[in-house]
Amino acid sequence: MLRDGRIQIGTGVNGPVFLLPSMANRHGLIAGATGTGKTVTLKVLAESFSDLGVPVFLSDIKSDLSGMVRAGVRSEALDRRLSSCGIDPETFEYHAFPAAFWDVYGKNGQPIQATVEAMGPQLLARMLALNETQTGVLGILFRYCAEYGYPLNTLEDLKQMLILMGENAREFTLHYGNVTAASVGAIQRAVAMLEDEGGACFFGTEEFSVLRWLKLDEHDRGFINILSADELFAHPLMYSTFLLWMLTRLYESLPERGDQDKPVAVFFFDEAHLLFDDCSRALMEKVEKVVRLIRSKGVGVYFITQSPADIPMSILGQLGNRVQHALRAYTPLDQKAVRVAAQTFRANPEFDTEDAITKLKTGEALISCLDEDGAPGIVERATVLPPQSLLGALSEADRALAAKGLLPEQPVSGKTETEDSPQPQTDALPPQADPDPAAPDADAAAGISFAPAEAAPVSQEEPVPVLEVPETDESGETSASPAPGTNPAALPVLDLPQEVPTAAEEIQVIPVLSFPVSPTTPEPVQEITGRSSMSQTFKVFDPVTGQYVEQEKPDMTPVAPQPVQAAPAAPVYQPEAPAAPAAPVYQPEAPAAPVYQPAPAVQPVLQQMPVMVLDQATGQYVQQMMWMQQDPATGNWIPAPQTQPVVQPAAPVDPIAQAAQQKAAEAARKEAEKAAEAARREAEKAEKEAARLAKEQEAAERRARNDALREEAAERARKNDSIAGRIKNTAIQTATRQVTSSLTKGITNAISDLFGGKKK
Repeated sequence: MLRDGRIQIGTGVNGPVFLLPSMANRHGLIAGATGTGKTVTLKVLAESFSDLGVPVFLSDIKSDLSGMVRAGVRSEALDRRLSSCGIDPETFEYHAFPAAFWDVYGKNGQPIQATVEAMGPQLLARMLALNETQTGVLGILFRYCAEYGYPLNTLEDLKQMLILMGENAREFTLHYGNVTAASVGAIQRAVAMLEDEGGACFFGTEEFSVLRWLKLDEHDRGFINILSADELFAHPLMYSTFLLWMLTRLYESLPERGDQDKPVAVFFFDEAHLLFDDCSRALMEKVEKVVRLIRSKGVGVYFITQSPADIPMSILGQLGNRVQHALRAYTPLDQKAVRVAAQTFRANPEFDTEDAITKLKTGEALISCLDEDGAPGIVERATVLPPQSLLGALSEADRALAAKGLLPEQPVSGKTETEDSPQPQTDALPPQADPDPAAPDADAAAGISFAPAEAAPVSQEEPVPVLEVPETDESGETSASPAPGTNPAALPVLDLPQEVPTAAEEIQVIPVLSFPVSPTTPEPVQEITGRSSMSQTFKVFDPVTGQYVEQEKPDMTPVAPQPVQAAPAAPVYQPEAPAAPAAPVYQPEAPAAPVYQPAPAVQPVLQQMPVMVLDQATGQYVQQMMWMQQDPATGNWIPAPQTQPVVQPAAPVDPIAQAAQQKAAEAARKEAEKAAEAARREAEKAEKEAARLAKEQEAAERRARNDALREEAAERARKNDSIAGRIKNTAIQTATRQVTSSLTKGITNAISDLFGGKKK
């Protein structure tokens, strides 16, 4: 609850207890046993920061924070609490707060995704529950991917790179350090377990920007970003690692601001002891550094836990604002925790702090906040105020509608409207009797619940201006806009573009980092009805200037790049020719006429800066780095013309990829040699088979020839064995003997005659 620009947490014996907004970025602690009122204190602080114009982020583990989108309901118990705090229950205002719901799994709110590369090796190793050796191997993989530009967005990318590392473990060992297949296999198992727990939903190709949480509504109230963590909390390592990643990304995204009147954003981390369980020394040092330095960037971090002993001493010493609810001291360990908690407060001489901690009632707390000089205040025993929103959780149906941004607004509770009550102005809605969930109005579609005029009064002299967009009928003609000063039927909603922008209209020249997103959560498509549609106006945080700037629907008309006009050429001075003389007269040689050269053209000022570009695939604006030049005529930044191709630096040589290619080439060569050897052996085998077949053919022919000869001999034998054959053979033999005898006798006689044989 805000009072005189300060946040009243509760009321003690000596009066109200306040938290100074200028000291809210010194971080804080809300501690206490279960059921002592930590959630109520959290809601009171979150609502006060929202009314102060500070965006808030908190994790909702039990779904009991979802009621902040509803106005609180007056009751006798709340009236007694207000009376004990010195506040008139009749004047206490119950109203809803602008809230946006988020969910890592995308079930009870808008999804949140990060890339594996943005998560970093330390946080990812904690999420995977890796030991020190496996964390070092994972760090080597991240370094390798960063050096050679390999994408590392999803878990599938991570698994593919782990396969590459396992196959080339020797090369990785030579270039980066010892990498074993056992370590790679352990990381692979951890990744598979993370996928089974739904971790793949958290990692995607596009990283979520935490700057989307830094939004204000049109009443300059900060949005309360509620993380639906009932399912995420079932996986404690994933829950705590996600919160650490979010805090780290916020620290890296915001510029330095120094001390301000109020913080830029406030983050509440419930069940904070999980953030530091099983935290490695390197990661703990990183968390301590972020907690120390994020204060200078205007961010306050508040831890909610049961005992201050759950927070490391190095971080506990940085928490300047503390709210301590009751602690139970039944065991020696509990008594030690009570003693430690009491010693962290600045003592109050009116009571014993250690004794008071164990005797606090539900709703009471010991509160100590920093004063204007930054010194810890004396601890006060106070009764915490009740929240202004609904105390409790939404129903399942209302929670589903709130997650989609379709929860209808409810009238203010605890007040009776009369005819004499002031009427709301152009920026406040009158209460509706029976809202129809099937046909929500513009506020319901926007996902924002606002209180009537009592919660955000508007003076009659200075009405809030509302940008009105003329309505376009079916013929394409523009109808007249409503008269100024009229009260529209609903808050302005985002006017969605009716035509697809051309390529020249895709670039919106914004020289600062801004996110033109609607405060609707999420952005449902509105059907264009007969009433005039108006541009949604909201405020976003500009990290360059460190201020909140008002944004509307982005104008898709690009600033046409105006070419630099070259200066006109200066006239060349030509002297007049002298008149021809009547007689030749000596004339001195005329000096050369001065030629005035134009001044050199001013080189345009080029600067690479982030701009918002419409992504045709998703229909969302994404940030890209582009070269911009300053127009000397108007001073605006326009896209620099790409006259010359941008020379990209040569990519570094990847030794692991080279080794893999060499191994693949060597394997291919060996495979080719093996195939050639197999072909040669097959050829030799075929040749031997052909020779064997030829020999078998020759042997078969020889056997056939012999068989024919034997058959012929047998036939002759059969013929000779017959009677005719025998007679014939006998005749032939007789004739042969006679011829032989005659020849022999003749030859013998001839020889005898030759050698002087016997004379007749």
